[in-house]
This record gives sequence, C-alpha cells and structure tokens, in this order.
Amino acid sequence: MSASPLTCRTLTCQVTAVEDLNPDVFGVTLEGRPEAMQHAPGQYLELKLDDSTWVPFSIASAERGDGIIELHIQHWPERDNSARLRELLQVANQLTVRLPSGECVLDTESERPLLLVAAGTGFAQMKAIVEAALSKQPNRPVSLWWANREHRDLYAEDLACEWAQQYVNVAFQAVTEFPLTEPLAAGERISHHQGRIDLVLESDLESALATTPNECDIYLSGSPGMVYACVSVLERKGINSERMFSDVFAYAPRPH
Repeated sequence: MSASPLTCRTLTCQVTAVEDLNPDVFGVTLEGRPEAMQHAPGQYLELKLDDSTWVPFSIASAERGDGIIELHIQHWPERDNSARLRELLQVANQLTVRLPSGECVLDTESERPLLLVAAGTGFAQMKAIVEAALSKQPNRPVSLWWANREHRDLYAEDLACEWAQQYVNVAFQAVTEFPLTEPLAAGERISHHQGRIDLVLESDLESALATTPNECDIYLSGSPGMVYACVSVLERKGINSERMFSDVFAYAPRPH
C-alpha cells in the first residue's frame, strides 16, 4: 500500500470547538486553510505544546475539503502533557499543528472487506477510515471491533451503532472487559463481546465475520501491547500479515 503523497506542513489552526465526549475523552475541532489541512484517511497530526514538544493524535475525520479536522483526546490528569494540553485548549483560540503523518491509510485501490480493530481512542483513526470507505467505496464490507475497559468508555457508541443500523455492509462489535451497564442499540449487525480484545478475536472472530479473516484488509489501532497481542492471534489463525496495517509497526517495531 503506497503512502500518501501529501507532504507534511506546519500551520496555525483555529480551535472552533472543545467538547467532552465522556468524562475521560474530549473532542476537538480545528479549522484551517482547506488545502493545508488535506490528509488521507488514517493519518495523524502533531500538535505543538511548546518549542520542543509535539504530541501526535489520529485525525478522527475523513477529508471533506472544508479544512475542518476532528480529534479525540484522552485526558490523563496525572500525565503532564495531557494536563498542559487541556489547559492550552481551554484558553487558546489557535494551535500550531504539523500534518499529515503516517502511512497506515485506507487503501482505496483494494476492494477487500475491512476488518478494523481499535482500543480506546484508537477509534479516532477508524472513524476516519469508516467515513472515507462509506463515501468512496459505499459497498465495501466493514467489520469494526472497538475494545474498551468498560461501557462508558465507548464514547462514540451511538455513532458506531448508527453506521451498523444504516449500512447493510457495516457491522459493529463492541468489546468490553466488564459487563455492559445497559444493552447496546438494537440491530442485527450490532454485537457485544466481554473480555480482552485479543482473546475475543481468538474465540469469536470467524463466527462474527461475514467472510474469512484472510480475505480482509486489517487495520489495528491501540497501544503496542494491544496491537501485537491481536497480531499474534491473527497470525495463529494463518492470516497474511502483508494485509495488516498499523502505525504501531512504524513507531514501535515488534521485538524479535
């Protein structure tokens, strides 16, 4: 899969919205010159905290040509960068960003079904990929697996369920380590699995997919530990790693 031809640029954006998506995740909307904000679905940007600190975030929206970009940011009060960023966003009208980066982008030349596996705010990258696929390849099958610790962490549950209800080619598999506090929205393509994502994939992947996993393009987003645990499960199932894509492969190569 070829990387995006777009070159990385540094620019100043307007902060047009900051909203709490749940108690631990907030959404940020940035706006800049449309030609400068261009990106491929799956890419990330870096946000400048100070002269020596740039923090990467997946772009949570597909390219729409309007210069608007969404981010989903996990707030960790005990982490210095997180607290500084939240403080900055509360007072700043403008932010300096560098974009786009990352080669884990949707391959629109491929027609293979998409198997998307995300943990936590890794959903942001998958949201951009789903939006782009639905726009450019509306019939391409999409199976989205979103793992979190508990139900409240599914901060965009309504959106994921809406995709599965609205599009016959989209399925949403919610995965939580603890039981749900209330049922998910009704839908034949909406399911819940309890457990750790790699173990759930090991036991439930084939029964939940409408095709065989080996026929899919697989995108993974989360911590290196989560991604490589899932990759190990997929490899044990005999799946070709050439059709697995993750930013983790570039910034945290697998230890041999």
